[in-house]
Amino acid sequence: MSMFSPFTKPFLHPLDGNDDFVKEIGKRKWLPYNGPKVNEFELRVKDCLNVKHFLFLKNGATALQIAIKSLELKGEIITAPFSHPSIIGGIIREEG
Repeated sequence: MSMFSPFTKPFLHPLDGNDDFVKEIGKRKWLPYNGPKVNEFELRVKDCLNVKHFLFLKNGATALQIAIKSLELKGEIITAPFSHPSIIGGIIREEG
């Protein structure tokens, strides 16, 4: 049992017609990013790549925030002219 739990009970559409993997997730009703299937995925990728650490993140903005903070980056950050607003928001949050 994980120390994390869902904040709310998710509404799931009927699972009929889905494969067993999706049905198993639906039965658990665990959709947050630290659920059992995510943990299993992280372990499998870590083993496959033969690396010490591997972290599955929900999006690129979160990955950028972690990179900026862990590498202690300071100064100007240049992005593509058509970056998604959430990417810019993640950068601004870490600079602030």
